[in-house]
Amino acid sequence: MTSFVLKIIAMITMCIDHVGNAYFHHATFMNLIGRIAFPIFAFQISEGYTHTKNLKKYFLRLFIFAVISQIPFMLFSSLYTTSFTFNVFATLFFGLIAIFAYDKLTNTQHAICKNNKLNLIFKQLFGIFIAILIGILAQILNCDYGFFGIAIIFMFYLFKNDKLAMVISFITACVLKYGINIILYGYNIWYILLGIFTILPIIFICMYNGKQGKKLKYLLYAFYPIHLLIIYFIFM
Repeated sequence: MTSFVLKIIAMITMCIDHVGNAYFHHATFMNLIGRIAFPIFAFQISEGYTHTKNLKKYFLRLFIFAVISQIPFMLFSSLYTTSFTFNVFATLFFGLIAIFAYDKLTNTQHAICKNNKLNLIFKQLFGIFIAILIGILAQILNCDYGFFGIAIIFMFYLFKNDKLAMVISFITACVLKYGINIILYGYNIWYILLGIFTILPIIFICMYNGKQGKKLKYLLYAFYPIHLLIIYFIFM
């Protein structure tokens, strides 16, 4: 399964989710299908960082579309909620910062201690700490998917060379996310279903063959704000 196919799956499931929000104004099966989208986008950020030829342009592209998409996202969100949230591109942007910070910290030549193995461990721990702080910031700013979003973006990168560890860490993050909801708000079968459908895209991610597929660079970037505006004008 190529990166292009993964993006198509993510876009279709995201659109189903958003139509469900706009039409029903409450949680439905369409929202369960929508849980498939974000983990794929999160994985694509990890892959994008690894394979991009120009990291500065990648950062700039995510930032620009986070800004461009905010008004369409706010208009769309007004159909079913009054709360303010930063759109998913902001989450992806912060996730990319977390990966970048970890990568630079672990690969710096500066030594924390004389023991090389301990030196690397301290750098990795500090890099993880920075990623956690960025996740907390995303949660405080009320970015879409918040801390959970940054966490899975970071874990997809951290375990990019160990598929089993990537799967286990992702499933653990999903269980913790919805488990905490059950602890805070009480048992609800809906949280179980949300957890299952959020875990589901790991199947598609594991089928990824490392190839790009069709090169439609700005397809996802343009699709996000455009489909939000279309949904808004249909259901306003």
